[in-house]
Amino acid sequence: MGAWDIGHFDNDTAADFGGRVDDAEPGRKADVLRDVLSAIADTGPEQYADCGEEAVAAAALIAAQCPGGEPVTTAYGPKEPLPPLPADLRPLAVRALDRLTAENAEPLDLWAEAGEDQAWLAGIAALRAVLAAA
Repeated sequence: MGAWDIGHFDNDTAADFGGRVDDAEPGRKADVLRDVLSAIADTGPEQYADCGEEAVAAAALIAAQCPGGEPVTTAYGPKEPLPPLPADLRPLAVRALDRLTAENAEPLDLWAEAGEDQAWLAGIAALRAVLAAA
C-alpha cells in the first residue's frame, strides 16, 4: 500500500477507488460501495483479508451521510457528490470494518508494521461509531 498519511483516502488504492466511484453511473454508485464492502465483510477469520483500503474508503463515504459523520473533503476522494445512499449499507460497512480490525487483515498488519496501528484503529473506531449509531 502506497500511503502518505493515515486518512481514509490517503493511500493509492483508496484514491483510485475515489475515481472509480466517480466513474460509476449515478444509479450504480451504491453498488460500487456494496461490492467492496461485501468482499471484505464476507471473508472468514481464517481467510486473509487484503485490499481493505477500498472498504475503509467506502465506509467513510457512507458515514459522511450519517448524523455526526464527517464529510469527505480530501482531494483524493470522489469529486462528484454521491446520491443519498441506502441505509442497508451502514451495517455492511460496520461488518467490513470489524473484519479489517481483526486478526488476519492486511491493512491492520501494514499499519502495525509502520507503528501506526493505534492511530489507524482510532480512525476506524470513529467511523464505526458513526455508522453503528445511524
